[in-house]
Amino acid sequence: QVQVVESGGGLVQPGGSLRLSCAVSGTIFSLYVMGWYRQAPGKQRELVASIDTTSFTNYADSVKGRFTISRDNAKNIVDLQMNNLKPEDTAVFYCKAAAVVGGLVYWGQGTQVTVSS
Repeated sequence: QVQVVESGGGLVQPGGSLRLSCAVSGTIFSLYVMGWYRQAPGKQRELVASIDTTSFTNYADSVKGRFTISRDNAKNIVDLQMNNLKPEDTAVFYCKAAAVVGGLVYWGQGTQVTVSS
């Protein structure tokens, strides 16, 4: 059974930093494209950053230069380092694992990030 579990959310002041972590178990992690998404109240879920099996990364324009996604295939984790956080970054952040073969997709349950003074 595949499990995707996020951690690291919380409350932070504007300009602060948080590091989110996503742990994947029950499958071969290295065969998955990993992504971080977020959903703010009243808005659609959107892609924040992704990293493929070659560690090629992609970022939403709104987070470029502030967020960094990374993966550790030995530990089956993908992290999202978030710096210079802004109030508009407030959202529930979700981790997504998408298999490169077969089309299987798994989501975590989400972790709340609140940026407020």
